[in-house]
Amino acid sequence: MSSKNNNQINVPEARAAMDKFKMEAASEVGVNLKEGYNGDLTSREAGSVGGQMVKKMIESYEKSL
Repeated sequence: MSSKNNNQINVPEARAAMDKFKMEAASEVGVNLKEGYNGDLTSREAGSVGGQMVKKMIESYEKSL
């Protein structure tokens, strides 16, 4: 079975903003994220960064209501 990566940013100009957002979220939860490859992170660390990003996006949306 072949694996296909669908993690593409639809607006290429948004990549820098998403990378900055990811680094901020990682800093907030205490995960040492570095530029480039981060395959040495545990699933828990990676999940906490993603969870923090979602939390911040929800908070931002709720403020805009």
